[in-house]
Amino acid sequence: MAVIIQGIGTVTALNSTNSLDTNKTLFANSRRSLSDRKGRFFMVRSDGCLSYGLNGHGGRAEKLITNAVAAKEDTAAAYTSSKPGHELLLFEALREGLEEEMDRDPTVCVMGEDVGHYGGSYKVTKGLAPKYGDLRVLDTPIAENSFTGMGIGAAMTGLRPVVEGMNMGFLLLAFNQISNNCGMLHYTSGGQFKIPIVIRGPGGVGRQLGAEHSQRLESYFQSIPGIQMVACSTPYNAKGLMKAAIRSDNPVILFEHVLLYNLKERIPDEEYVLNLEEAEMVRPGEHVTILTYSRMRYHVMQAAKTLVNKGYDPEVIDIRSLKPFDLYTIRNSVKKTHRVLIVEECMRTGGIGASLTAAITENFHDYLDAPIVCLSSQDVPTPYAGTLENWTVVQPPQIVTAVEQLCQ
Repeated sequence: MAVIIQGIGTVTALNSTNSLDTNKTLFANSRRSLSDRKGRFFMVRSDGCLSYGLNGHGGRAEKLITNAVAAKEDTAAAYTSSKPGHELLLFEALREGLEEEMDRDPTVCVMGEDVGHYGGSYKVTKGLAPKYGDLRVLDTPIAENSFTGMGIGAAMTGLRPVVEGMNMGFLLLAFNQISNNCGMLHYTSGGQFKIPIVIRGPGGVGRQLGAEHSQRLESYFQSIPGIQMVACSTPYNAKGLMKAAIRSDNPVILFEHVLLYNLKERIPDEEYVLNLEEAEMVRPGEHVTILTYSRMRYHVMQAAKTLVNKGYDPEVIDIRSLKPFDLYTIRNSVKKTHRVLIVEECMRTGGIGASLTAAITENFHDYLDAPIVCLSSQDVPTPYAGTLENWTVVQPPQIVTAVEQLCQ
């Protein structure tokens, strides 16, 4: 197990440049029971307004300040360049992890649409085909159900295939293979077969990619027994999770966000492998636990600057493991802060946030001083228009307002 807690420069800058007044009392009644609060509710609406009321009856709405969040600090680049190691973009870190595993283990192979000499739709596999040949880096036809099924069959025979979906939304065409075969064959074969396969690809809300190319499939796949799911958010954890997923004997789905591929970070020169089932403590804090993952990590950290300036001390955790949850890390945080805010890009109905809310409520209810709040994307097809697209996804001002209300 190797875990190195590293954030992007803005995270460290946030911790080092913003100090809290420890003598300031934010919570006069911080240990009020849930029974004292059960009649209160609030909701941050997609139009940037806050609605709150009593016992289900709506009250007035207050408009959020759209520029309430500070811009990223210019010290991020200087901080990153001062760290030891080498700088990589996120897609390059994925490639480096994949290449290291292909060098280490000859059973590792790659298959998918345009993964060969074209180098993949986001260049994660660029340069691998000339180095390893067309059999280990296999270009496939546009037939997700076929090449995903072929990858599962290859895993059954002892290979360790990495299957790339050109877009995560396309993998819906392989849902039968992923659910009925990938997740269940180890069990239905009585343990005779292992399925050491990695299924990965870009997803999430990009910039005007349209509804079909803006899917967040973590909510679809989380109910499949036998499958692990992880989401990378930095070059450092992208490489570490890629290597861990390839070495795992379980089928792993690795979610990559389309807007994070060009994120740059300095990562260690020495080899490292992360734990697939461990969350990352991004920012320690005392007042509220904010659980997030993937792209929303950066929306949360942007909001955290404003919250610190307002006197709040949020604890930010990138859960990374979407299935199973790292309940040990979550428990320790909830036990300390007694308040939980979940921020996700997934849909609200049946999303990761809903499952996380259920898990915390079932296991750590006694630690909570306030109801769990979950900010999620709207249950609508993602619009093509850029302004409308932004309205469907949680924005930093909504996070600021939710924390302020949660900590009252």
